Amino acid sequence: MTSQTSRRHVVERAAVTAHLQLVAWTQLPLYYVFDNLDLLTPYDALGYGQEGPRTTAGSGTPYLLVPADQSMPFEDVFGRPGGLLAA
Repeated sequence: MTSQTSRRHVVERAAVTAHLQLVAWTQLPLYYVFDNLDLLTPYDALGYGQEGPRTTAGSGTPYLLVPADQSMPFEDVFGRPGGLLAA
């Protein structure tokens, strides 16, 4: 999810930890895709993110806030949709 006011992406910290282990075990690339089609890897989230405030509302799960300008555009990683078919 991306905050429109602060321009930061939100990723649950436990998910990042699990995904780092998965990437190390499988050696497969893993990306978080956000609502505006920005991409982050678990390494990006851990390196650029800062822990968000803990609240008593909801689950209280710790999460990372990552500035949206640290993410990669979808097209830069995977190309334009239909790029192979358009050629």
